[in-house]
Amino acid sequence: MANGAINYHNGILFCAQGTMERKSALIWMNITAPYETKVLLDNFKGRRFNSLNDLDIHSDGSIWFTDPTYGYEQDFTPEPELPTQVYRFDPATGDVRVVADGIGQPNGIAFSPDESILYVSDTDASYGSTRPATIYAYDIATYSSAPFLVNRRVFAFADTGIPDGVKVDTAGNVYSGCGDGVHVWSPAGVLLGKIFFNSTSANLAFGRPGELFALNEYRAWKVSLDRSVEGTILEF
Repeated sequence: MANGAINYHNGILFCAQGTMERKSALIWMNITAPYETKVLLDNFKGRRFNSLNDLDIHSDGSIWFTDPTYGYEQDFTPEPELPTQVYRFDPATGDVRVVADGIGQPNGIAFSPDESILYVSDTDASYGSTRPATIYAYDIATYSSAPFLVNRRVFAFADTGIPDGVKVDTAGNVYSGCGDGVHVWSPAGVLLGKIFFNSTSANLAFGRPGELFALNEYRAWKVSLDRSVEGTILEF
């Protein structure tokens, strides 16, 4: 039940949502045969995660990830042992802690280009139209030499479907897979336009300059953009 993934240490780090038998976990996979895997993290202080969904990596090496309850809601993981939360994990020290809560179903996650803002999508509207279909923005502040998320605010509300995966380009524009394709907002939260598929887009990823890949449960699309458009994912 692999979900969000990112380049990491000459391999792929992905969110395994888990099953009834296997814990949800952050798992690293080598991209060359025999494709060995390694579990980086599979619990929070002894309690199993719900169903890890998506992740991003800060330039300090820490891994930030979301944990909704979709595995339980879709009947392939046990009853939740933790609230729906956002976490920060430092592989160098082993420290893992909650950085945000109070989100219905935290899903997509991405940093702004200068890493001063963290975007997190709430896909709780999948359980009713009066629930959030919202991307929140948090400022990243430092207290006692540690990062904290402050000043939570609504960045954008998806007018069609829910904002699932989230990515950011080097100009600070925010992209999210929604109910009719990929929606694109300026850093000020202004809807710049839509890449219209007439179908839901779940997650997305930038490729080479001017390339965007988007997918749902059934299809994958390659989108050609201006070559000046590049994603912000760093190489680790």
